[in-house]
Amino acid sequence: MMQDEDIQSSSKGNICTQAWTRLSQTYQGWLDSWTPHTTSRWIVAIFLVITFVLRIVLSQGWYVIAYALGIYHLNLFVSFLTPKNDPAMGIEDNDGPSLPTRSNEEFRPFIRRLPEFKFWYSVCKSTLIGLICTLFECFNVPVFWPILVMYFITLTCITMRRQIKHMIKYRYIPFTYGKPKYQNHLDGK
Repeated sequence: MMQDEDIQSSSKGNICTQAWTRLSQTYQGWLDSWTPHTTSRWIVAIFLVITFVLRIVLSQGWYVIAYALGIYHLNLFVSFLTPKNDPAMGIEDNDGPSLPTRSNEEFRPFIRRLPEFKFWYSVCKSTLIGLICTLFECFNVPVFWPILVMYFITLTCITMRRQIKHMIKYRYIPFTYGKPKYQNHLDGK
């Protein structure tokens, strides 16, 4: 009799857990279905960013939110361009491939520190959070926005110059555009 009460109380207590699990599974299924559609995903991300920019420009406020979002997106982009096992950091993970550090080493594929899907997901999520923040007046801090724009442009130029120097020094290209693609040709055996 005591066991029946425990089962009933645990099943009632688990309703919220079951609902949360079901919601999480549905959300993950939705994300999984979007995974192969790279172009469509980035069109959605660009649409969100354009919506955010229009919100900032038309309302003429929330410049601090825009600046913080820009810095976060810049940080994501640099992580997207950086190899997972960065020889400049001195920390190498021997479990997987890494960049060759000498000219006589064999080619190893480029593995990103931040994969493309996680990059897209973070851009969309942060842009949505930024859009939600623009709905609250408490986040509309009065600032002289031209200084923020100039500082952001300067920071972007310095960061990208450093990243390009890193790419040249360690001889890697983080994009697959223009790289040869080898296909496996079977002779019908």
